[in-house]
Amino acid sequence: MNVSQIIEGDAVEELEKLPGSIAQSIIADPPYFNVLEDESWDTQWKTTDDYLTWCDRWVAQSMRVLRDDGLAFIFGQLGKREHTFLHLMSRLSQQHQFHDLIIWDRAVGYDERRDSFTPQYEMVLVLRKGDKVKFNKDAVRIPYDAKTIELYLKDKRYKDVDARRAHLEAGKYATNIIRVPSLKGISREKCGHPSQKPLDLIEKLVACSTDEGDLVIDPFLGSGTTAAAAKRLRRKWIGIEKDSNYIQIARNRLDSSEELELAL
Repeated sequence: MNVSQIIEGDAVEELEKLPGSIAQSIIADPPYFNVLEDESWDTQWKTTDDYLTWCDRWVAQSMRVLRDDGLAFIFGQLGKREHTFLHLMSRLSQQHQFHDLIIWDRAVGYDERRDSFTPQYEMVLVLRKGDKVKFNKDAVRIPYDAKTIELYLKDKRYKDVDARRAHLEAGKYATNIIRVPSLKGISREKCGHPSQKPLDLIEKLVACSTDEGDLVIDPFLGSGTTAAAAKRLRRKWIGIEKDSNYIQIARNRLDSSEELELAL
């Protein structure tokens, strides 16, 4: 089986062809269903039940290819009056083992509303396959600035100053609220996908759930962010995508990143 490759095709059909228990992590950013109403791939299901049944299928196959100590990250969002992801999270958590719910704080709001708070977040449902998982908290620590470190070192409760300094210099542990600014039209990272996720966000998920050489699978590769993150972190990857336009964007992006690495 070839790794570090883009597979063109339907997510369910292509996942079914893969061997079981090969992926250390699944990073999935599927269609949200009637959230991006101008995109045909997000409005292709006639009913909520149709969409949920489709999700049952691709998630079941994703969990099949996941290793026993692996984690599956599934992105979701609520539209103005669309709450399908709430039902999906409940449904999937009954079918599989719930591990966590991450809130992606996009840093800025979007879709301004008159009658409710401006939304500023998306959600990431995290499922596990077994009772024990691979998770590296140190890989996603958040650095303290020098002034904060010196301030915290003045706390007299800590007798081992060297150990305390080492901990502070390593940074604080990340919470399940991850603040990464969303990509705007002027962002240099933006490359043509309406729901493209920031590379920094995906890198955090890959880094905490895998080691170098592990395999990451993305059933909906889109513009290739998961592949780019895995490549930068020296992980193996497989991306599945059915839209030939997005496949070309992803390939161009990966080729550009390779040229940049060679130049450095």
